[in-house]
Amino acid sequence: MTVSAGPPSPATQDAILPGAAIIARIRFLLIVASGAGVVYGAVMRASSGFCPGGVRGDGGYTDAHGQATTVPPSCITLTLGPNPLVFVALAVIVVVAVTRILRRAQTQQHAIRIANKAAIVVVAVAAGSLVIAYVWFVLIPVQSWVPDEPYFFLYPFPFGTVDTIIKPLG
Repeated sequence: MTVSAGPPSPATQDAILPGAAIIARIRFLLIVASGAGVVYGAVMRASSGFCPGGVRGDGGYTDAHGQATTVPPSCITLTLGPNPLVFVALAVIVVVAVTRILRRAQTQQHAIRIANKAAIVVVAVAAGSLVIAYVWFVLIPVQSWVPDEPYFFLYPFPFGTVDTIIKPLG
């Protein structure tokens, strides 16, 4: 009888659980997808605001055109946040990758390649969504907004969500 000390060698592990390397790579994919989702959700925050007009020294207000008024001017605030569709996309990538591994992978190396490619796609979707949403948000011309006039802002859907709040100064 042979007694060995320490963990089993990789060859022994393969004999203990066939497919252990594939399971480990799927676990890695799940960790990458979870991490990408957490980072995307935590970092996808920004805000921008504008108040055309202001307060005069005598307690009155000026409107967007510089005219004196007693009514406080309206201010706009845009807040960028994460879009739930990005989280859904990350989950779909993982499910599709595992499905492809189950249906198409004929070797362990092929299955690991599928999981590796899916991890790259997950990171690319999360990072791409962050970059696109931030750049798009920065390019929203919020300083062009004039109260009581029709105006349209194009938001970075589906990479992020933007909440718009219009309220009086104060």
